[in-house]
Amino acid sequence: MKNKTTLLNVVVTAMVLLPIGLLGKAKDEQPKGADKKPNIIVMMADDLNSGELSCYGGQNLRTKHIDALASQGLKFDQMICSEAMCIPTRASLFTGLYPMHHGAFQNHKPVFTGLKSVCQYLGEQDYTVALTGKNHVTKPFPFEFIKGFEPNCVSATDDYELEDIRNFISDKKESPFCLFVMSINPHAPWTVGDPSEFDPAKVVLPPHLVDTRQVRDEYCKYLAEVRRLDDQVGDMMALLKETGLEDNTIFIFLGEQGPQFPGGKWTLWDNGQKSSMIVKWPGTVKPNTVTNAIVQYEDVTPTLVDIADGKSIAGLDGLSFLEVLKGKKSEHRDFAFGIHNNIPEGK
Repeated sequence: MKNKTTLLNVVVTAMVLLPIGLLGKAKDEQPKGADKKPNIIVMMADDLNSGELSCYGGQNLRTKHIDALASQGLKFDQMICSEAMCIPTRASLFTGLYPMHHGAFQNHKPVFTGLKSVCQYLGEQDYTVALTGKNHVTKPFPFEFIKGFEPNCVSATDDYELEDIRNFISDKKESPFCLFVMSINPHAPWTVGDPSEFDPAKVVLPPHLVDTRQVRDEYCKYLAEVRRLDDQVGDMMALLKETGLEDNTIFIFLGEQGPQFPGGKWTLWDNGQKSSMIVKWPGTVKPNTVTNAIVQYEDVTPTLVDIADGKSIAGLDGLSFLEVLKGKKSEHRDFAFGIHNNIPEGK
């Protein structure tokens, strides 16, 4: 009887030890960096009529690179900016606050002093937060600035180079980064690209625009910059793939607010406030999907913090839409908030 008990103990011990040993071996053999927090690239347009993107129904050009991003990610059909001007929208993006709360409720008004931003919030989660390109409303916030894209939105050229961006991404293989790539396209003066690609007589104008030859000519110049924007998105997607970090990087495209045409920027109409957002997140976001969830720019920073496993930040107006990204929810906000003012800039 004693021998049987001893044999049983040996068998049970072996049964317990074998799975533990195998699990330990499997854990040891996981790829290096498998549990690393995802990198984040946020690429933003400047004064974009999102309805010109072919994946959003545009008829004037095929935005093949942005369409490709949409085929790999989640397209938001109800992305709304709170105030259809560049500085208020970008300040809301960086702070998670409504314009009246961050202070930049005029187009060239600075944010209130002492505000924290996505730089500090993600920095607390060991992210390096950097920015290249248009640098509006960035002065108070501790971004690492990277050479690459043109910072001046009214520049007559939009020349850019990717080498410094490539070096930044490659140097961050052991720690997560969040890189904001801020294009100046298609912001006026509409001097880049090739307008001759478009026939003024065949261009499909937004229905609220006055249909004249001058408007059609100007709109061709605008579309040429939308083409340039699409090419820039394609270059950034290709660069990310080259670095080998594509599978662990979230790529977010944002349209900012509407165009600098009547009824667009500086209005509370759809052509001013309604924007675009596409999120590609390999392994988490279901490819080629669309959501009608109402989301605003104030929601982006809380969502990034949520993705980085940070704690919810008290006092923000934005709300994390992580559950929408994961496909666990189809709704987010009950309504969108919007303001506008005609106070002269600088007053």
